[in-house]
Amino acid sequence: MFSTHTMRNHSLQNRRKFFTTGQVANYCGVHFRTVIRWIEKGYIAAHTLPGRGDNRITEEELIRFLQENEMPIPDDLKQTASRVLIVDDENDMARAIERVLKRKGYNTAIANGGFQTGAMLYSFKPDLITLDLKMPGMDGYRLMEFIRSEENCQDVKILVISGLSRGDLLSACIEGADSCLEKPFRNHDLLEEVRCLIGEPN
Repeated sequence: MFSTHTMRNHSLQNRRKFFTTGQVANYCGVHFRTVIRWIEKGYIAAHTLPGRGDNRITEEELIRFLQENEMPIPDDLKQTASRVLIVDDENDMARAIERVLKRKGYNTAIANGGFQTGAMLYSFKPDLITLDLKMPGMDGYRLMEFIRSEENCQDVKILVISGLSRGDLLSACIEGADSCLEKPFRNHDLLEEVRCLIGEPN
């Protein structure tokens, strides 16, 4: 596995927001006792306040639960979740990356080529882009050059995920990628790369 971080001093947000079972019930459109049963069955993680027995669920865990169960995410939660745009012309690979990141709580979207990526830079407004280098039409290098030339995208992090040679990955970092990950990769390594670049999901 080849990996390099060029932005290790990124400021990570450690503050967490917590929800009661009643608040989670409102988001999910169920009775609060249903949320308690979900907690008891291990479907959603929570911690209990000392001496009171009340449950609290982190915003990260709530977003993960909603995404994993294909429930709509309210706008106020979408705005706080870190957004990752997955750019890969191989749909199976793109979906695999998406599953890993969604389970962790990241807000994700997929683009299968350069044209679609250009449009989603402004509609989805990603915090990070995972980018395959070898794609038909506009390849990863040209797409990276385009992203870096856009004034409103200067803060977007780019994580190159490619099966090309180590030399190509090093070239990508020189050309503007913030980090690189070699295919095939371990899920743990993907999550670590993303965390180091943009922090935890919330």
